[in-house]
Amino acid sequence: MASASVVPRLPSWWLEQALAAEGDPPPAVALAGDATADVAIVGGGYTGLWTALALRERAPELRIALLEAEICGHGPSGRNGGFVHGYWAALASVLPVLGEERALELARAGERIIPGIRAWAEARGEDVWLREGGMLEVSAAPAQDGGVEKAVAAAARVGRGDQAVALTRGEVGQRISSPVFRGGVFYPECATVHPGLLVRALRRAALDAGVTLHEETPVTGVRAGSPNELQTPGGVLRAPEVVLATNAALTGWAPAARNMTNFGSYVVLTEPAPEALAEIGWTGGEAIVDGRMFLHYFRTTEDGRVLMGSGSGPIGYGGRIDERFSRDVPTAARAEAGLRRLLPGLGGIRVERAWGGPIDVSADHLPFFRTQPGTRIHYGAGYSGHGVGPSWLGGQILASLVLGADDEWTRLPLAARRVPRLPPEPLRRVGGGLVRWAIMACEAAEEEGRQPRLAARAAAALPRLLGIELGTR
Repeated sequence: MASASVVPRLPSWWLEQALAAEGDPPPAVALAGDATADVAIVGGGYTGLWTALALRERAPELRIALLEAEICGHGPSGRNGGFVHGYWAALASVLPVLGEERALELARAGERIIPGIRAWAEARGEDVWLREGGMLEVSAAPAQDGGVEKAVAAAARVGRGDQAVALTRGEVGQRISSPVFRGGVFYPECATVHPGLLVRALRRAALDAGVTLHEETPVTGVRAGSPNELQTPGGVLRAPEVVLATNAALTGWAPAARNMTNFGSYVVLTEPAPEALAEIGWTGGEAIVDGRMFLHYFRTTEDGRVLMGSGSGPIGYGGRIDERFSRDVPTAARAEAGLRRLLPGLGGIRVERAWGGPIDVSADHLPFFRTQPGTRIHYGAGYSGHGVGPSWLGGQILASLVLGADDEWTRLPLAARRVPRLPPEPLRRVGGGLVRWAIMACEAAEEEGRQPRLAARAAAALPRLLGIELGTR
């Protein structure tokens, strides 16, 4: 494989641009000394900020304090691909996990995400680059044809064929021209946003709503009690209700650790090239994914750039997050190789930036929201690389958990299902690494028109044989 054109680094282009648009404001003051609140939220990304805003709307009398280890947007919320959708695009994989009735309940709830974000942004007068162009899943190898067919069949099975529309090779070519694309399926329920602009707009909204924000305030310890205590380097925050919304960092917290693991996900970003996009016909703003397990995901920006991502990064161990998740050159190179293979019409376009980070992948690929038994500590994680839209749902769910409500949000499958458990370490790391290698080997062979080796095919099938959705083919 060719090497990466640029070395991945943080912060992301998204966050740099959003901060510059704000005039590079200083971080909110760090917590110093002891403080109290009615609700303490840990994590200044989408989940924590949507939770704070939902609580402020439903219970304006509450004193809400939010602690962020760096600055709002420093984590996954400021570096993701910016795909906003619910669960119609995932219906084929959700049906076996939840069954038809519950899968439909989740998909219908997900239909509220894009209108909710749109209404919120318009009410605030915030331009977050929201573009409702739908999502296109393309088959880029014969082995990926089956995924397209399953998606279309799943939607037809529940009487919603309008949510997964089959496209021939020619129909795909009318949206985006590539000699690699064999056909596809179009999901109308998808939009794209500028992740950095969105998370910083949420930060401004929280401050305007009276939420107390402390940035550069990592939480070093959580003690359950009445009240709960959050320990930080500069002081202690006490609150009867706590929300942990730290995404991939929760893989190191015992109550959530067995339900998920971390994978690295990396993107590359090109220079602006609107003329080249026009030449290949990609002008409708569609978000696009291919049919791999460790998929490529790609989209355009308002200024004519192309972002290409690869979810094939390193697997975590015991919840540790280190430089493998932000400086892994081979994964950035795989993202760039995906750009060149899938979109050869952009061959002369230069890659300007690359960055990466960990994603929290649950055992069934769905996020989960819970209250730690015997406590008033609530948490949510496991977005599995699809968190921009579902974090809006997560904010509503966590707000209801804090308020002790039995309502439409807490009854959703994201809050009321049994989440499968993954094997303990070191089996999880060893087994996950083996499956990752096998799937990548199979997919590379399939794209090159070769039969994958028997050992790779056998290892790639292990999760399904064990009844685990993670990494299945």
